[in-house]
Amino acid sequence: MIKESINFKEAGKFEETRFEKIHNVIFDSSQEASILVAQEIANIIQRKEELNEPCVLGLATGSSPIKVYEELVRLHKEEGLSFENVVTFNLDEYYPMDKNNIQSYWYFMHEHLFNHVNILPQNINIPDGNISSEDLQQYCIDYEMKIKAYGGLDFQLLGIGRTGHIGFNEPGSHVNSGTRSITLDHLTRVDAASSFLGIDNVPKKAITMGIGTVKNAKRIVLLGWGISKADIIKKTIEGEISSRVPATYLQQHNNTTFVLDTEASSELTRVKTPWLVKSVIWDEELKLKAVAWLSELTKKPFLKLTDKDYNDNGMSSVLTEEGTAYNLNIKMFNKMQQTITGWPGGKPNADDTYRPERATPERKRIIIFSPHPDDDVISMGGTFDRLVEQGHDVHIAYQTSGNIAVSNEEALKFAEISKALNANSAESEKIIDFLRNKKSNDIDSLEVRKLKGLIRRSESLAATRYLGLQDSNVNFLDLPFYETGTVKKNNLGEADIEIMCEIIERIKPHQIYAAGDLADPHGTHKVCLDSLFEALKRLKHKSFMDDCWVWLYRGAWHEWETYQIEMAVPMSPDQVLKKRHAIFYHQSQKDGVMFQGDDSREFWIRAEDRNRLTAEKYHALGLADYSAIEAFKRYFF
Repeated sequence: MIKESINFKEAGKFEETRFEKIHNVIFDSSQEASILVAQEIANIIQRKEELNEPCVLGLATGSSPIKVYEELVRLHKEEGLSFENVVTFNLDEYYPMDKNNIQSYWYFMHEHLFNHVNILPQNINIPDGNISSEDLQQYCIDYEMKIKAYGGLDFQLLGIGRTGHIGFNEPGSHVNSGTRSITLDHLTRVDAASSFLGIDNVPKKAITMGIGTVKNAKRIVLLGWGISKADIIKKTIEGEISSRVPATYLQQHNNTTFVLDTEASSELTRVKTPWLVKSVIWDEELKLKAVAWLSELTKKPFLKLTDKDYNDNGMSSVLTEEGTAYNLNIKMFNKMQQTITGWPGGKPNADDTYRPERATPERKRIIIFSPHPDDDVISMGGTFDRLVEQGHDVHIAYQTSGNIAVSNEEALKFAEISKALNANSAESEKIIDFLRNKKSNDIDSLEVRKLKGLIRRSESLAATRYLGLQDSNVNFLDLPFYETGTVKKNNLGEADIEIMCEIIERIKPHQIYAAGDLADPHGTHKVCLDSLFEALKRLKHKSFMDDCWVWLYRGAWHEWETYQIEMAVPMSPDQVLKKRHAIFYHQSQKDGVMFQGDDSREFWIRAEDRNRLTAEKYHALGLADYSAIEAFKRYFF
């Protein structure tokens, strides 16, 4: 049976949840949450089977439900869960879209669920993206009537888009809308661009169940994962019902639960500012978070906050412990001040009591793990430069080849150069022929993937040489999970973890830097981070690991909140320029990069803006005024 913690409860009935209008449950990880959701679905299937009734499921696509489907497949294969009584209706499909296209939701559902369980083919219902425009309206009516003929949906699984859409019910959708065709919002198409290798390839229309159809389901569970969903989750759960955020219509449903991970829940009032809704235990971390929040709210630096500021903004209880605002302000100011260091590898012959890093050993062995071949310079190029300049033994480990992010046009250019230099090159000719005749559904050949990977390697070596690193200290791990030739990657495997363990054991680092950014649009950062965490778990008993500290940086999409930062490395204007030039060596990722999310700025601009903003936030708190700051948070394993 499922845990009580996921069962529906009325929202807004308790002090802690008084701002909330939809029941929600928060988990440490999407993996744990997905297993519980799958168990709830399994319970419904089994209960309906005992009653000799069909179990009618509304299913979603996208990255959010993948782990749920994996667990359902496991329950079928290992615990005998039968799908013979299950009837499914998928929420939506792109239009037009052939079902055999690898981007179709028909393909997605069969790949992730239907091909692995004993569901009857005639019980699978997915909107037909090939229906003619003349027949489309009647088709949508028939789809709606078929759902009603089964008595409606017993369970509806949902994700949520950053526009607040559920299914493809974009802003402006009516509360009573039924199955219909719809024009996709630009942001929705941007979010799908990585799967289609560019926004120009994303369909502009879709077929979707309506809000009214979804609301008629007896039970609704919405999945929300990642920091990129935090803002829309807050608007949906705490905001007013509005067609501008279609998911807010779920406030009217009497059996809906949002299942969230910690990142997706981070903007909810009870998570972001818990002192406003309940009594809290004021540990040092919460004090810093609260004072930084108050400083930002009042637009005052730490040392200018008054007792009245605290009392007027629901923080009088913290002053009960500290005595006065003056005492608390100085303590939190010093705490933030101590995060700043120009010596990310530790300052030799210095008192390190209040420094982020140890003074010894003076020359540290360091591994910088970079998920893609440019994350190192984009996210911590200034710190990378400092570590090399200050004499540390720095090693770069590029975890994936990054070949999928090289455009066909870029690869063709290099293949043609190779052919011109070597007229007898059969491999170059083969690559040129493949790229010139490549169809949208074609997976890159091994030769093309090799070429695209070599392009990324050469760019990485150019950048690391520019920063003064020897080629012998640059490692290309090419983790196998990534090497599929498509946007969809394999799950993390034993071979990936063994590669990670090998390089850590070989170098025996005093410091590890890694991408702690879980907002990467296509998920590679998370898998790379999981591979590191698993490797650390396996190696933690080794004696050299006692001297190893792990620092997490964030990628191009988000930065740590100021209260989370434990090491802040300032950059001079000259270093900002040097970092920019290092990023420029990754030429294949400039000028309309394929995977840039909803931000049209190039990576070097985004990185500079982020580093400048972090410096401005520090200055606004009353700290020194720097041109730019790179930020890190320590991970304890």
